[in-house]
Amino acid sequence: MLVLALSLLGCAQQSEVAALDARIKALEEKAAAQEALKPAPADPAKEEAANAVMKEATEAIKVNDFTTAKAKLSALKAEYPSTKAGKAADRMFREVGLVGEPAAPIEVEKWLQGSATYADAPVTLLVFWEVWCPHCKREMPELAKRAADLKKKGVQVVGFTKITKSATEESANAFLKENNIAFPVGKEKDATMSTGFNVSGIPAAALVKEGKVIWRGHPGRLDDATIDKLIAG
Repeated sequence: MLVLALSLLGCAQQSEVAALDARIKALEEKAAAQEALKPAPADPAKEEAANAVMKEATEAIKVNDFTTAKAKLSALKAEYPSTKAGKAADRMFREVGLVGEPAAPIEVEKWLQGSATYADAPVTLLVFWEVWCPHCKREMPELAKRAADLKKKGVQVVGFTKITKSATEESANAFLKENNIAFPVGKEKDATMSTGFNVSGIPAAALVKEGKVIWRGHPGRLDDATIDKLIAG
């Protein structure tokens, strides 16, 4: 009986050791997989070179030289994809790349106030916003103050909201009323407009003339001088 008991104990210990070995192996494999996912150490020379190209792209965007900006951003994505600037270039290119392309059609689930089509004015300024966004709360009233002067230039302002997070149609309508925002504002249909204009952050804006996007960026960067220059072509 003693021999049998010792034999059984030995089998149990062997089973536990095997199970422990299996757990250790699994942990080692998991650690190796996590190590493989770690980004490679930054190369200072590449980061510096990428930053230089990004600066050139940014300067081109400031003066509305979108052809140069597209070329610089494309080079960043191709030559320095792992750098910080290279990664940022992808989002920027999605915006700048729209310039010169056909504009997405205006589609809304419903109009919160007014209504609009591209045919209503020579140029349309589309603004994407949400009532919970602090920057939108600053930009929307400013655009409301400029709307009349923009109309004289042949530019209509149209707003689009998805009514996300804590927002409701009631809170959006209250914001519009409190800030005397009278231009048309529509509730997006399945984020169609945001998708069509590659909106990844708000507030965002786009200028459309003759069916094509002539500018895309942050509404705060769109001053009267820039608008005049873009409209003149």
